[in-house]
Amino acid sequence: MPRDSLTARYSAVVSRLFESSPLRKRSFRLFYFGSVGAALGYTMQATIAAWLMATLTPSEFMVALVQTASTAPTLLFGLFAGTLADIVDRRRLILVTQIGLLAATLLLGVATLAGVVGPASLLLLTFVVGAGFTFYLPAQQASINELVPRVELPRAVALGAVAFNVARAIGPALAGAVAAWLGSGSALVASALFFVVMIVAMRKHKRRDIALPGVPERLLSGAMSGLRYARHSPAMRSFIVRNLSFAVCASALWALLPVIARDELGLGAGGYGLLSAAFGAGAVAGALWLPRHLQRRSLNVVTLSGVGLWTAALLLVAATRYTAIALVGAFGCGMAWVLVFASLSAATQSTAPAWVRARAVSMNLVAVQASLAIGSALWGALASAAGVRISLAVSAGALVLLHIINRRVVVEMGKEADVTPGAQLPELTITGEPLPDDGPVLIQIEYRIDASNRDAFLRAIRLVGPTRRRNGATSWRVYRDLGEEGRYVERYVIASWAEYVRLRSRMTMADSRLQEQVAQLQRPGVPIRVSRLLGVDMATAETEPEAANAP
Repeated sequence: MPRDSLTARYSAVVSRLFESSPLRKRSFRLFYFGSVGAALGYTMQATIAAWLMATLTPSEFMVALVQTASTAPTLLFGLFAGTLADIVDRRRLILVTQIGLLAATLLLGVATLAGVVGPASLLLLTFVVGAGFTFYLPAQQASINELVPRVELPRAVALGAVAFNVARAIGPALAGAVAAWLGSGSALVASALFFVVMIVAMRKHKRRDIALPGVPERLLSGAMSGLRYARHSPAMRSFIVRNLSFAVCASALWALLPVIARDELGLGAGGYGLLSAAFGAGAVAGALWLPRHLQRRSLNVVTLSGVGLWTAALLLVAATRYTAIALVGAFGCGMAWVLVFASLSAATQSTAPAWVRARAVSMNLVAVQASLAIGSALWGALASAAGVRISLAVSAGALVLLHIINRRVVVEMGKEADVTPGAQLPELTITGEPLPDDGPVLIQIEYRIDASNRDAFLRAIRLVGPTRRRNGATSWRVYRDLGEEGRYVERYVIASWAEYVRLRSRMTMADSRLQEQVAQLQRPGVPIRVSRLLGVDMATAETEPEAANAP
């Protein structure tokens, strides 16, 4: 049978098999399998690294530092990783990170087999692996939007959670089995090979066009744009607060799981892998249940139910000395983990526009991983001083307290208008095109508002301010003319001409609607006047005779 015919038949069978799933699309399917491979490699490495440290030293604090070494790179590089994923080719970035992960994990495995690895070198190479995964994850998550329709985004993100948590279920168990059979070094070498899957998958992935025209953003200015967006986006602030509140307390289980297996339950490497697998199995169950749960209930209810489930399950793990009951608790914790993090991830990707999506993802990852890094050290120190069970119980109580304090923080899924680009803006009418770095740029918009519309105008223009700021304005304010009744001036400043061009392209349909509501209150028959003023370099002007003699 001809090869083309076999390929067509295979594609038809796969499409029928995944008819109601995003996996019916070949591009997403290849990407998904690559994500599973990368997650397997990472979770196996993390599992063996934690157990290896437990065999190298009896210190609970040193064991907990493995989690810190794995997650601290996100705190240091996370925002820059998201910026890179927004301004460069994500395919190339994913390829480079996978090659780095392969090399670092393989080196750790070879060093372990040679018997030359110690606590310091283990922490160092675990940090390198964490750094590679930090630069990979925002690019991977932000790429999902490019591969599936928006209506299927929650399901695709949930499938991504399944991929990572299938790896949590299979990876630790597989790593534990290989470590028990052949040793930790062989398990690390095996984990390194899984990164090859994503390398192969990326060869089939098409290059993404840069979302915005004009001069590409630089790394530092792009990072600042991402921070500015988060600061002036109420939705992003809510996601970050929820992630912080949960992750800083949930880190206790991951930091102390090897110690729980070793000291509280008297288990070996295989038992530790079994506990991790139970967590992963619960996460898979939560990810499969999540899309339907999000359809029936609000995002806020889903995340709060995850918090409640985590608290109950963690207390069960803390209280029991029986492995079977601990496995049930670990399963519940895994389910709660996905209910919180996967739902907040889907909401982030549904809310952030394309130009800042990877940065939005990375900022939530920074919040989570920073909390895991700091929390791991905190709960590890508390466990060393007061015991593992006390540390777990205190973390559960802190989680409940934080969510009571933040009860007014509401999280919601984004609407299509939040991310859809606004209407095509008219071409700029200017006498000459400034250079990209020229600036700052002052935008002045003059309105004439009748007295009867004054209050409505002020309410409407107040909503425009945050959109200007998160799209690029460094300052924004509205002024009232003391010499002319009803004249109001909106003024905002952008750092450079290139940033202003990007600001115009960043407007979404939701932003445009807010501006239309303001425009509708303009006095009939009087046009809105827009002025664009470019900052003058006074140091240069003083050296020019014409400028010096000007009135």
